[in-house]
Amino acid sequence: MTAAPPPGLAARFRAGTASLHRRAERSGIMAALLRGQADRAHYALLLRNLLPVYRAIEDGLERHRDSPALRPFARAELYRAPRIAADLTALIGPDWTERLGTLPAGARYAYRVARAAERDGMALIAHAYVRTLGDLSGGQLFPALLARTLALPPQALQFYDFSAIPDLAAAKAAWRAAVDAAAPYLPAPERLVREAQVAFRLNIALSEAVAAAR
Repeated sequence: MTAAPPPGLAARFRAGTASLHRRAERSGIMAALLRGQADRAHYALLLRNLLPVYRAIEDGLERHRDSPALRPFARAELYRAPRIAADLTALIGPDWTERLGTLPAGARYAYRVARAAERDGMALIAHAYVRTLGDLSGGQLFPALLARTLALPPQALQFYDFSAIPDLAAAKAAWRAAVDAAAPYLPAPERLVREAQVAFRLNIALSEAVAAAR
């Protein structure tokens, strides 16, 4: 009987982060948003602290776009940082950088991503996996939810707009395939699984810090 092939790296990411993923959905501001119990101020604070994270991911991917392992992840149509900045302008005004600061939990998250982008940048794959698959999957629940519970107009919901991608299911499949294709370039793939776990823990810490902010 032929043995089953070992699971690909994307499947190992999913298995290794499943419990943290569930915890992230039930923690802090994310839980409040899903229950319709958050307010605009806390939502704007979440975006303000996620923006440096996305910038670090996207800037890192651009720097490493010549890497065979990272090139499939450097896709401008998936980049969210410009859209988050546009949402903050719609929510707060053009002076949002002066009116909203970053939290220590957000700074730690962005710093970790920046470190992941150093040297060969391979650790970026874990952070891109966590954020982008989340945006393409559960994140698609948020436009209608936030429009209803926070009365957000479309111009404040650009973060979730993937209209440039005609087939989100195909995009997610391609993302997972790119993760699997990167595995041969990695001397220790399990390190990336651990980095994905770190990414979820940083997400949870940020979510809880935003919810606790006054």
